[in-house]
Amino acid sequence: MSVSTAAARANRGVDTEGRAPEELREIVSHWGAELELAPAETIIEWAAATFGERFAITSSMGDAVLAHLASKVVPGIDVVFLDTGYHFIETIGTRDAVEATMPVNLLTITPVQSVAEQDAEYGKDLYRTDPDLCCALRKVKPLADSLASYDAWATGLRRAETKNRVIAPVIGWDAKRQKVKVSPMARWSDEQVERYIEDNGVLVNPLVYDGYPSIGCAPCTRRVAPGEDPRSGRWAGTGKTECGIHA
Repeated sequence: MSVSTAAARANRGVDTEGRAPEELREIVSHWGAELELAPAETIIEWAAATFGERFAITSSMGDAVLAHLASKVVPGIDVVFLDTGYHFIETIGTRDAVEATMPVNLLTITPVQSVAEQDAEYGKDLYRTDPDLCCALRKVKPLADSLASYDAWATGLRRAETKNRVIAPVIGWDAKRQKVKVSPMARWSDEQVERYIEDNGVLVNPLVYDGYPSIGCAPCTRRVAPGEDPRSGRWAGTGKTECGIHA
């Protein structure tokens, strides 16, 4: 299912009027510490019970671990995927496989402008001339628009991935979007992820096994040599380390 705004959810009859930010912050304050050491499945179950259809998960399709976890607990859950127009074909293939094999409602979100329209307005290859603006237009804003009809969203963010994510709370407050941000796998190690994939036969983007441990847009992602930081292949040579979604 491809959508560009939250209108699709309104058309499905989903309530688009959510809780006030003050109430959502109170939920975070009350439950954050309570769920810090809870299993990922318990955290997802809590979020689904608390927010109902106003809870979704996001996936960049590097793997389908979070989608698999959530689909076991909440069959039919909304899974939001940002199609930037610059993805590797393997990433699109992983998305298609998740949609075909898991009991989820996969929502493909696209930017307002196509790549060609963006090139016409800002100049060719904006990802090269102004990568921050490119990410803002093709990732950050589309995600904000897509989350408009949710009170809470879950990510596959893990503290082990990078030092910048060490303090990522399991239940946190997304001040930028005024949402509850849930990171069920925040405490998971790389070994735990690998074990879950093996034990459950979870889909993995084939690029992961071809030297791409962290996968973004094709023009801005390179292979990583053994021993390098797994995220060193993202925006290599630019000094950029995050797209802005988790800033």
